[in-house]
Amino acid sequence: MSKLLKNLSPPGKWRIPVILISGLVAGLFLYLAYISRVASYLSDDPSTCMNCHIMAPQHATWSHSSHREKTNCNDCHVPHNNVFNKYFFKAKDGIRHATIFTLRKEPQVIFIKEEGQKVVQENCIRCHMDLLRDDKLHHYTSLYQHERTGRPCWDCHRETPHGRVNSISSVPYARVPVPGSPVPSWLRKNSKKTK
Repeated sequence: MSKLLKNLSPPGKWRIPVILISGLVAGLFLYLAYISRVASYLSDDPSTCMNCHIMAPQHATWSHSSHREKTNCNDCHVPHNNVFNKYFFKAKDGIRHATIFTLRKEPQVIFIKEEGQKVVQENCIRCHMDLLRDDKLHHYTSLYQHERTGRPCWDCHRETPHGRVNSISSVPYARVPVPGSPVPSWLRKNSKKTK
C-alpha cells in the first residue's frame, strides 16, 4: 500500500503546488455543490424543482391541481420499481438538467422526454390501479375498454395535473417558491458591514 502511495505522490518540488491545486479544486467542487443545493435533490420536496426558475409553470399548475394533495413531483416523474433505479434516474435527469441550464440551452417550451413519459405512464397506472380494476367502472365503460388501453393516460386526461402549460409566459403571475440566496450568511453579513 505504501509503495502505491509513493508511486502516486508527486516529486518533492511539486508536492506543495499539487496539494494547493487539489485543495482549490476540492473547495470549488464543494462550493458548487453547496450553491446548487445538491442535498435538496435527495428529497421529495416539490420546492426542490424550483431551484431552477424554468419549472415555475409546472410547479404553479401542480400546486393548483388535485394531485398536490396526494403527490409530489417524484411520485409521478421518477420510477418506483426500486430505490437504485429511482436515484439513478434522478441523478441522470439532474445531470442533464444541470448541463442544459449551465450552458443556458433551456428551451422556452418544455416537453417531457420519451423516457420520462414511460415513467409517468407507469406511475399513473401504479397510483390509479384501483380505478383501472373497478368492476362498477368497467360496467359503465366496457364499450370504451379498447380506448383505455394501448395509449398514454394524458391522451384523454390532458389537463392533469399541469394543464396545457408549455412555457414561462403561460403563467406569468404564478406564485411559486423563490429559491433562497446562494451566498453564505457569513459572507452576506460581512458584505453589509463593509458598505
